[in-house]
Amino acid sequence: MAKEITGYLKLQVRGGAANPSPPVGPALGAKGLNIMEFCKQFNGRTQEKQGQLLPVVVTIYSDKSFDFVIKTPPAPVLIMEAAKLKKGSAEPNRLKVGSISWDQVKAIAETKMQDLNAFKIEAAMRQVAGTARSMGVKISGKAPWAN
Repeated sequence: MAKEITGYLKLQVRGGAANPSPPVGPALGAKGLNIMEFCKQFNGRTQEKQGQLLPVVVTIYSDKSFDFVIKTPPAPVLIMEAAKLKKGSAEPNRLKVGSISWDQVKAIAETKMQDLNAFKIEAAMRQVAGTARSMGVKISGKAPWAN
């Protein structure tokens, strides 16, 4: 018989760095989950993604057990890494703070593909490009589909 799901919890945690301090501890403790067990499992599964910000969806069951799914890093984080920026523009329509190439956009789209609602890489690239534009990051070159 399947366990009864009582809720979901969404967190953003750095890979390999989950610990009982805020924000992880209070969020899990409020739901009655074993905080140290989550930290051990999460850190074990994210050793190779050390330091990256990773969204996690925790499924909470009625017997206080849990499962969790680790998603890909958010697109803005990947864009800032590619453009070597600390943060996006305060006025993205006027002030451009960085630049990335279409090859970098494609690499980010391929990384994010499993978490996006796009079937083709071109559609995923358009989504990533839109995120970059809204951050004030310019995309240099010509779009691959605009020949």
